[in-house]
Amino acid sequence: MTDAASLFRLNKFISDTGFCSRREADKLIESGQVKVNGQVALVGTKVSADDNVEVAGKPLKNKPRRVYLAYHKPVGITCTTELHIKGNIVDAVKYPERIFPIGRLDKESEGLIFLTNDGDIVNKILRAGNAHDKEYVVTVDKPIHDGFIKKMAAGVPILETVTLPCQVTQKSRHTFNIVLRQGLNRQIRRMTEYLGFNVTKLKRVRIMNVRLAGLNAGQWRELTVEEMTALETMLLTSSKTEEASKLSGALFHQLPDED
Repeated sequence: MTDAASLFRLNKFISDTGFCSRREADKLIESGQVKVNGQVALVGTKVSADDNVEVAGKPLKNKPRRVYLAYHKPVGITCTTELHIKGNIVDAVKYPERIFPIGRLDKESEGLIFLTNDGDIVNKILRAGNAHDKEYVVTVDKPIHDGFIKKMAAGVPILETVTLPCQVTQKSRHTFNIVLRQGLNRQIRRMTEYLGFNVTKLKRVRIMNVRLAGLNAGQWRELTVEEMTALETMLLTSSKTEEASKLSGALFHQLPDED
């Protein structure tokens, strides 16, 4: 039996081979020009890399492979797939296949970000209710005191709401760790500014079970089998939302900053 996690929607499967766009693939499927294992396919059909897919009587020569990268985004790189923007993340990574970032890191920030060609995992990770940990190391412009740490941890009023309680630990006179389960626009910067501090350096060092350790700025690696297994286990209870689907379906125009 094929694992559900290894199944692709047929239009995505065709698109990921570079044959055509998803929309064009849907038109081909609707017109009966696509067969899976010799049978005319229907819109919404799911396939695996082991299935034989034919388009207009010809088998697809390429088979899509799901790609999951951990990238140490340097300061100055913009998390956008729009290639006309100088310093975009796609040009920076130089991966040979079409990939896109999951979420964002602000241009002035650095650290761990995922890139993938798997829209389903994007939906699950971005889903607001999933409460997935993201850990940051933050340096500010003034000495930190206990009151600052307690207020950051308890919740700070920004963007017409109060941030959720979070874990905050002082690391040195000017540096602290913070673990967020939210992704509000420029959240950490806004929280510190509300309390009278300014961020001078911000680095994301962990997303869920994946850590930045071992990657220098500008380097990337594929997630390991062990990391993907743990990640998929964490995401088992996740499901798509309309908002997340719109985010992934737009092929990842700029998303809200998460720091």
